[in-house]
Amino acid sequence: MAATSKSKVVMEDADLFGGQAKVFETKTAGLDLLVLDAPHLFTREGGPYADLNGRDWLDNPERFAALSWVGAEIAGGAMACWRPDILHAFDWQAGLAPWYLRERHPDASAASVLTIHNIAFQGKAEADKLTSLRLSVKGMTEDGFEFWGDISALKAGLVAADKITTVSPTYAGELLTPEFGMGMDGLLRSRADVLSGILNGVDLAAWAPSYKTPSGKVRFKEQLRREMGLPEVEGPLCVVVSRLTHQKGLDVLLDALPRLIDRGGQLALLGSGEKELEQTFVQAAAHPHVAVRIGYDDSLARLLFEGGDAILVPSRFEPCGLTQMYGLRFGTLPLVAYTGGLVDTVIDATPAGLRAGVATGMQFQPVTADALSRALDRLCDLYARPHVWLSLQKNAMRHPVGWDQSAAEYVALYRGLSC
Repeated sequence: MAATSKSKVVMEDADLFGGQAKVFETKTAGLDLLVLDAPHLFTREGGPYADLNGRDWLDNPERFAALSWVGAEIAGGAMACWRPDILHAFDWQAGLAPWYLRERHPDASAASVLTIHNIAFQGKAEADKLTSLRLSVKGMTEDGFEFWGDISALKAGLVAADKITTVSPTYAGELLTPEFGMGMDGLLRSRADVLSGILNGVDLAAWAPSYKTPSGKVRFKEQLRREMGLPEVEGPLCVVVSRLTHQKGLDVLLDALPRLIDRGGQLALLGSGEKELEQTFVQAAAHPHVAVRIGYDDSLARLLFEGGDAILVPSRFEPCGLTQMYGLRFGTLPLVAYTGGLVDTVIDATPAGLRAGVATGMQFQPVTADALSRALDRLCDLYARPHVWLSLQKNAMRHPVGWDQSAAEYVALYRGLSC
């Protein structure tokens, strides 16, 4: 970043993983920020992880190790003007920060927290990068950051952090099992006493519907159909806004799609990802009641939430998920797989849930075409009962999906560490 009158250098490093770097203190949008400026690592065309052709940067291990190193140095007291109480690292990209803090500053007063958003991404690097990552060979063990012969930045953080969190209570439990732990379930079971799940939330202002009641969705549904080229039908208009990957279970949706169409429903999908899934959905859009846009478009995504009747989230695993929360916010009822944060955010429209007047959507399991087909049948049956559907929409729009409760849980976690 370029220095401005509102920024000042608070830390410098003449050789941060291969080049000069500075940390600036600045303020933007009411936030106090420390910004790492390391041109040799970060000033390049492309994205945070890959070049313009989608190829991972070969020095990604060093690039994110540098971020972790600076975070650990600040937590260890490198800045004369300020020292934090908590070093909070997120995912593999900052996984080495708790490790560096523990190894380099064992007497530091700062405690460390590592949050896992998706344990499938583990930040692996080949063992010959020990020196370039400033790691000691003594850590290259089963009890350290070694993972099947490689270095794992995520595992380093899981071993060294004082507390571990993830993004939903159910996912926290799932991580302790071989099915969901991605090879790290044993480590997490050994640290279960410091592991907790705290739900994500959404920005209520950014995701505020422009209508106050479900009746306001009607004009957006008409607009969505025009935009996607879908005719008017009596059945529900189901939407998907997602990465097209195996994790998201969208191959299962393709297999179950005929059931939705047979019941008079429609599908509008926006997403990109695995080429085979992209191509198969494009082929499915040959049907007049299926519309597909490959890519991502903010305004279209919002229109899908505003105009859709239901949002489909058939994920095989989902640490938390945000799309079902957006659906709740807009009265677009979520139909979700029974996993992770989907369980913790959507109340199933079972007979008991309907009688109690608390249901906000539908859940199904297992993630198979038969189970999803039955769930789509149930969705269509509920949609055919307008008063019941309206009640579900009102419940969904009232359901808390903001940050108030989760923020309070983080504050309690931090206070417990700093006492």
